Amino acid sequence: MRVEERAELLAHAAPPDLVALADRITAGADVRVDAQPQVGMVVLEVREPVAQERFHLTEVLVTEARVTVDGAPGWAMRTGDDRLAALAAAVCDGAAEAGHALTGEVHALCSATAARRATEDAAEQARVAPTAVAFEELDR
Repeated sequence: MRVEERAELLAHAAPPDLVALADRITAGADVRVDAQPQVGMVVLEVREPVAQERFHLTEVLVTEARVTVDGAPGWAMRTGDDRLAALAAAVCDGAAEAGHALTGEVHALCSATAARRATEDAAEQARVAPTAVAFEELDR
């Protein structure tokens, strides 16, 4: 699993699952908090679909955390102000980077999160499908 993919999935993992796994990791690893979880704002940039120009849409509240697990860096950024979940995600990321004994469980959590998100996305698509507008071309 790529680092970027893992970071995205840990950012969306359920907080209770993250915290439980991070607790198990910290019980058997040398974990150092490099930066206490910090709440801040990041700019949400989107691309306009016609001209393909990027623009700043809004700012988003996020929480970032940095740790070291068995000498390997761990980082996480999650939306919202849940410092505990951000710290737990960083611990899980660091454990995966370090090749900790629970790396397989970190990957399993990421896979479960991906499956949950796919199910939620499909349900949302099904919910909004009736509102789709189909345009026809008129002959001249």
